[in-house]
Amino acid sequence: MAHGHPAGNGAAVAHAAEYRWALLVGAIIAFLIGMMIYMSVHWAAMPPVRTETIDPGTLHISGEFIEANLGSVAESDGSVTVRVLANQYSFTPSCLLLPTGTPVRIRGTAADVVHGFSIAQSNVNVMLVPGYISNFQTKFEKPGEHVMPCHEYCGVGHAAMWARVKIIDKAEFMRQAAGGRRLSCAEQ
Repeated sequence: MAHGHPAGNGAAVAHAAEYRWALLVGAIIAFLIGMMIYMSVHWAAMPPVRTETIDPGTLHISGEFIEANLGSVAESDGSVTVRVLANQYSFTPSCLLLPTGTPVRIRGTAADVVHGFSIAQSNVNVMLVPGYISNFQTKFEKPGEHVMPCHEYCGVGHAAMWARVKIIDKAEFMRQAAGGRRLSCAEQ
């Protein structure tokens, strides 16, 4: 023997290593299956109750998503709510005005087909489904301008469907929002 080990010992070492790896892989598979079972039972027993619905046929006429109510508004608790409506092939408003360092709640829906948007250089990624109101909470730390493209194919004009997002200083935003005005940088 060149290394001083009996021939049978190498086979035993290899078998033991393979056995340990098989146990590890088996434990990982068992853990993943256990997680799937737990989550399936959890969601079946406790479905999401915060699902908000809306009639896409009448949302332009009355309620939260009428045109006069779209855009950003300062809330009494110091946060900001921005309402967005998606239609083939535009967002309303076409430019969102938001403050820095402030909790922002985005509420949106679609009037026709499934849309979605993300805001560049942020954690915002929202799906807009007709008949449902989507909610997303975030905070923007730095002023700047970002693009907000539709990221769900919504028809032949999809490539041109995008909006702008302008983040401004919180004090300036609150000055403009005084009196409950709905803000949009499309006005500026």
